[in-house]
Amino acid sequence: METLHITNTLNRKKEKFEPLVEGHVGLYVCGPTVYSTAHLGNVRTFLSFDIVYRYLKHLGYKVRYVRNITDVGHITNSAGDDVDSIGNQAKLENLEPMEIVQKYTISFHDTMKIFNLEAPSIEPTATGHIVEQIEMVQRIIDNGYAYEKNGSVYFDVPKFAKEHSYGKLSGRNIDEQQDGYRELDAQDEKNDPRDFAIWKGVDETFPMRWNSPWGEGVPGWHLECSVMSTKYLGQKFDIHGGGMDLKFPHHDCEIAQSIGADGTEPVRYWMHTNMLTMNGQKMSKSLGNSVLPLELISGNHELLEQGYSPMTIRFFMLQSHYASQLDLSNDALQAAEKGYKRLANAFDLLDKVEHNGKENISDEEEKAVLKLIQDCSVYMNDDFNTAQTLAVLFEMSNKINAIYNKQFDISLLSKATFDKMKATFAAFFTNVLGLKSEKSEGSNGVTDGLMDLILEIRKSARENKDWTISDKIRDELKALNIVVKDEKDGGTTWTVG
Repeated sequence: METLHITNTLNRKKEKFEPLVEGHVGLYVCGPTVYSTAHLGNVRTFLSFDIVYRYLKHLGYKVRYVRNITDVGHITNSAGDDVDSIGNQAKLENLEPMEIVQKYTISFHDTMKIFNLEAPSIEPTATGHIVEQIEMVQRIIDNGYAYEKNGSVYFDVPKFAKEHSYGKLSGRNIDEQQDGYRELDAQDEKNDPRDFAIWKGVDETFPMRWNSPWGEGVPGWHLECSVMSTKYLGQKFDIHGGGMDLKFPHHDCEIAQSIGADGTEPVRYWMHTNMLTMNGQKMSKSLGNSVLPLELISGNHELLEQGYSPMTIRFFMLQSHYASQLDLSNDALQAAEKGYKRLANAFDLLDKVEHNGKENISDEEEKAVLKLIQDCSVYMNDDFNTAQTLAVLFEMSNKINAIYNKQFDISLLSKATFDKMKATFAAFFTNVLGLKSEKSEGSNGVTDGLMDLILEIRKSARENKDWTISDKIRDELKALNIVVKDEKDGGTTWTVG
């Protein structure tokens, strides 16, 4: 195996990656909450770990990639708000909670397909693991790190902090956490405001609730990941990932829960992606700069000058290291469009360039090309540095174009080196970076494959009687000069103009 280095959030150092079991990797990524699956920031996070998954497999590891779906209407969300998110959304749309779950889960999967993200090995749901969550709560109670009050169970943070390090990922000490807490409902029944619910009692007005030894309720938000990660990857596993906003409280609480229940710190390498901004500002609805994935594709947003293809957007996100902040702007997207097309054109030429069998080898040219081949791995081994890897592929594309245009004498390279360059370019462009060619058809550059996928999403929306999504797709395609026509036999056709 090649030597891979990963920046570990736990100690803030770049470390040599050494899996717990040779040749095998357990990777867990905090998946989406089903009521917020369409955020562009989510796309960046999951795309970053799609690269991690792809590259580990490229290196020859057998990877078990687990990404959960949060489909429980938690009482306290990540912002500290006392709210049953799924239940409230169900009331707004006059649907059953599990209809909301299904609707948004399908939407999430469709979005991941559009940007060519591979499916995880296992995608467990919180509702499918209620029994295991209750069992973990009981183990934490039995070990003295939790207590029950009025049907709810709270993790005893001060007691845990006396015996273990709490806040290792965020770097916050327990006194700083005290200052940062807001006054929430039920604070008066906690022993300490820093304590967090691992089981929350609810009454009959809450549509999503389960029986437990402490009465009817729902599991705490942090609990599901502790349960599902260790169930499928073991009490100790290799990599746990998520957005940097999850370091505190979510991931700090995960560590505490696992130690509190089983006496084991669960994760060897923690990885966190950085945030996506818009024109230098954090994306938010209040600022009007929150862009949805389909809006970015269609260009149907007041801050966008045009729409961009999914592969252009994927390429744009790969231009920055996953741990660096990435700023979305029209200039950056237009530059990404040009860069992606340049690489895609070189990829399309691979089948058209062949070695002529003559060899008048130049040591200088051989060494230069072999270094480019090696550098692809060198940069990806350096904490998945996709930005530098793309730079190497650009240099390779220059050579491929020069060979195709007969501006470079192919005999200066051995056939073995030439074939290795082609294979390396193709492998890193497609298998590692997850890019693919979008050959244009018609004046708008829309591919058959992309249109088939979009119309499949629209068909699914119509079958679920989600007319809002169905009409939105039709209208945004119309804005791109693409006319969608629903046929009497149930099929759908499309034409440009």
